Amino acid sequence: MNDFLTPQDLARRTSAALDAAVAAGRDLGLTVTDAKVLHDLFSVVVHLAPAPVVVRVPTVLPRHAGFDSPAERQRAELDVTQWLAGQGVPVIPPSPLVPREPVSRDGFSMTFWQFVEEDRDKEPDYVANSESVADLHAAMRAYPGRLEFLSAAEPGFVADSLARLGDRPDLIEPADLDRARREWRALEPFVRSRAAFEARFPGIDLQPIHGDSPPANIFSGTRGDLYSDFELVSLGPVEWDLAGLGPDHESAYDRGALRNGLRPLDEDVMRFVNAIGMLRVVACLPLVPQLPVLLDYLKPALEQWRTTPFAGGLAV
Repeated sequence: MNDFLTPQDLARRTSAALDAAVAAGRDLGLTVTDAKVLHDLFSVVVHLAPAPVVVRVPTVLPRHAGFDSPAERQRAELDVTQWLAGQGVPVIPPSPLVPREPVSRDGFSMTFWQFVEEDRDKEPDYVANSESVADLHAAMRAYPGRLEFLSAAEPGFVADSLARLGDRPDLIEPADLDRARREWRALEPFVRSRAAFEARFPGIDLQPIHGDSPPANIFSGTRGDLYSDFELVSLGPVEWDLAGLGPDHESAYDRGALRNGLRPLDEDVMRFVNAIGMLRVVACLPLVPQLPVLLDYLKPALEQWRTTPFAGGLAV
């Protein structure tokens, strides 16, 4: 199928997101004369200079997602990060210069954040970050708001993507798709139902979690590291936040957990979240036409998935 966006298409999308962010910022009373795109992958991230405000505009979304879907998720992210900032947790907080709510403009749903200067000379230490995630989990346990069980797994997205891939032999081999669908049938009940999860993994407590690999989403600011990008914040097992990172990162997290008086990671739950994480990789394949470079990120993970036991080796 010839539906892959061209470089010209991608440039137009970025320009449209930038224009929408600037217009929305000005509508909210911000002075914007030198807006700059800071990042452009799944979202276009714009600094509304000289205002100390950054706008994140999601641009690569599942085709089936309704317009309200990102806004609902964005509200949860804004609420959680505002609460964490109020508790003294080092996060990138929502901007105090505009109302704390998603803004819709020109078909985009966007959020506004405080601008933080990045320390571009600092190399990320993902093992150290993994230990730090236990500090974040300790802080998040007291969050009083309501969060959906494992919404970070996006079961609707996974199910829809696996169905759509039947028409995309250019993106996935039939044998791989057959395996992914069989694994999803085996594991889906424990993603969809909290009761099913708790019956399968007794004694595993659930709590607010970051949802999107927090060791990879710690921002190196000039004044210190900050947790960021809580777009998939959920209720779930802490193991979810370490999915796919490997034994060194898991051991580092356990050190942080011991320091915070939290339980260590559970091996069975790790197998479960790793297996779901791999299925989410497969589920991202239908997004490749919207973001062709994504295939370069997915291929190594798909090759690794082929070498793993079916459904993570869980008896399901």
